[in-house]
Amino acid sequence: MKKKIVIIPTYNEIENIESIINAVFQLHTSFDVLIIDDNSPDGTAAKVKDLQNKFSNNLFIEVRQKKSGLGTAYVHGFKWALANDYDYIFEMDADFSHNPKDLEILYKACVNGADLAIGSRYSNGVNVVNWPLNRILLSYFASIYVRFITGMKIADATAGFVCYKRKVLETIDLDKVKFIGYAFQIEMKYRAFIKKCIIIEVPIIFTDRVKGQSKMSGNIIKEAIFGVIKLRLKKIFNTL
Repeated sequence: MKKKIVIIPTYNEIENIESIINAVFQLHTSFDVLIIDDNSPDGTAAKVKDLQNKFSNNLFIEVRQKKSGLGTAYVHGFKWALANDYDYIFEMDADFSHNPKDLEILYKACVNGADLAIGSRYSNGVNVVNWPLNRILLSYFASIYVRFITGMKIADATAGFVCYKRKVLETIDLDKVKFIGYAFQIEMKYRAFIKKCIIIEVPIIFTDRVKGQSKMSGNIIKEAIFGVIKLRLKKIFNTL
């Protein structure tokens, strides 16, 4: 059987973590879960370790010493998943903005030919619930901007709900991935794109978190704006 793992980075997600883990393990399709926790002061890691008594063979946790960014958390998780022989590696948020049931849709897309399946908010209209208009516009036009600069025909370039086949992460040099916020999501897709991986978008409904605090910041937005140009220039000069 092909091994599948869902990587969930966390920082202060005590209000969501037990529910999201239980939701994944209640799916018809079997997934393992890897939590990458940045030493959350609210006890997120302790809760996960407690849940390992219930899900001893399928729930794993890596605790880092400080908050180091989404991108580095995922790279840490990718390397762990590759070292532990997983065939399909998923990214998902802890806050239920991504519906765990859609993991099965992303998995099916990769089984049916995609190298990278994206849970897309914008491939079939705008499917976002409970976001303020300014946040929707920022996200939507960010993807238009990314398409213009990079040439990728991806409607939701900043999406953080994805499934990678193992070979994609093996092909990408993970040590060269430098961005940590939304730009990380763009960079991973761009690196897969220039390696000619098959990328498919699957429409999902994105619902803003109900519990916990958003990690969005001005620095993350700035990184994304200028990071896209940097990626394109690196590609032009063959230094990516």
